[in-house]
Amino acid sequence: MRIRRAITIGALLLMSASMTACGGDSDAGNSDGDGKSGASAGAGKGDSSQAAGTKLPEASDMASVAYYLNQYGSCLDLTPGAEYDDSSLADHDPAWGDEKMTGEPAWGIKERAVCRDNYDDSSTLLLLSDMKKFQTSMHAENYGSILIGKDFAVAPGGAETIEDLKASGLVALSCDPERQIPSGYKQEPAQVDGCVLTNYYAN
Repeated sequence: MRIRRAITIGALLLMSASMTACGGDSDAGNSDGDGKSGASAGAGKGDSSQAAGTKLPEASDMASVAYYLNQYGSCLDLTPGAEYDDSSLADHDPAWGDEKMTGEPAWGIKERAVCRDNYDDSSTLLLLSDMKKFQTSMHAENYGSILIGKDFAVAPGGAETIEDLKASGLVALSCDPERQIPSGYKQEPAQVDGCVLTNYYAN
């Protein structure tokens, strides 16, 4: 009888230990709760006061960039840059830059695409192969400001989308020497002299 009771207790202890070990894996991985990983980010959603030095979100492909933006604003009807430039929409709502940039090594742009937001504006998405080259060309061509992650850039279509993306963890790359950043916002050196990273989003 004692032997049978000891075996039963031992079996229960083993089951309990097994269940505890399985339960510890429930939060593993980088999924967003629905099985989609999207772009990974070090900045938390909903925190609009992220410092420029915070770990920046990164993405392996254009679909991941669009998915990430949709968590904070809207990035719909993703279209390759060249296709969008040839569309009727581009006549009244042109995208940022042009498709020739993707063929110029100096820009470090691997892919360019355009999506629409909920405010009837077009945002331009850039997947970058070389962030330093991109910043160098931004400064040399005096392109002003654009939002960046670790390996991609976003030119929002309008003020409403800029406002939505303040919680995204992206930072503004500013290469405009005349741009004034108000006190209280972060300013950190970019990879290129003459450009800064800031959490001040100009509308």
